[in-house]
Amino acid sequence: MAPKKTPKGKSGFFGVRQKPSGNFGVEFSDVGRRWWIDTYPSAHEAARAYDVAVWHAERPREHLKFPEIESRAEAEMLVPQGIKMKEIPTKKKTTKKPSVVVGAGETDEEAMARFAREHPEYVQAELEYYWKREAEQKKKGAKKEDEAGPSTVIPIESSSEED
Repeated sequence: MAPKKTPKGKSGFFGVRQKPSGNFGVEFSDVGRRWWIDTYPSAHEAARAYDVAVWHAERPREHLKFPEIESRAEAEMLVPQGIKMKEIPTKKKTTKKPSVVVGAGETDEEAMARFAREHPEYVQAELEYYWKREAEQKKKGAKKEDEAGPSTVIPIESSSEED
């Protein structure tokens, strides 16, 4: 397989792009993580730095821009500036809780029981949440309205005439 060379900006190398300053920046992705390598004065140097990152990540040789390089040490020698890999934070994908769909002729209780059978992990997580909440409330002690004692009951007189 030939190395990936997709024109991105004016660099002509995948993962290398020209910055407004005229320098070339290098980005690298590996197993769901993105890395910013550094900026370099030429696209060629930036592509060599990309290769060093490929060697660091132990990716297949097909990912190299210059497959004639035989070792990581040789690749590092060709980038005198070195590389500074800094992770770029990515947005975490949130998993959406499945919704409870009540079918025709099905009661709410039946639908909830079906949901509990199909998704026990959500039921367990909910139970743990309430257990934790209850334990925190016990640590705090009784609530203020509980400390006040029973509420006073005021009898309401009937306005009906029973005479």
